[in-house]
Amino acid sequence: MVKHIILWKMKEELSAAEKETAKVRIKNGLEGLKGQIPGLLDIRVRTSGLASSNADLMLDSTFEDEVALKGYAVHPKHVDVATNIVRPNVQIRLCMDYEAD
Repeated sequence: MVKHIILWKMKEELSAAEKETAKVRIKNGLEGLKGQIPGLLDIRVRTSGLASSNADLMLDSTFEDEVALKGYAVHPKHVDVATNIVRPNVQIRLCMDYEAD
């Protein structure tokens, strides 16, 4: 299995209300991909970190293998969510992909 972890920082120019609305849309959009993309085993978006956090959102997803992860990256349903919901609202993205034990 392969884990795909993303941390995002929301755009600073968004109001608190806009950030909360965007977080819900991002969560619903990405979690809605479960069962839609071959090899995607699990996908969860965390929107409420502890006060010690310096990221606003976290994507935690699991894939059958690296081939499935690569397929997800270019799948039209994922590209649509990333292009139209995620990217307009975030300014920083960090990613770590790894082979799960």
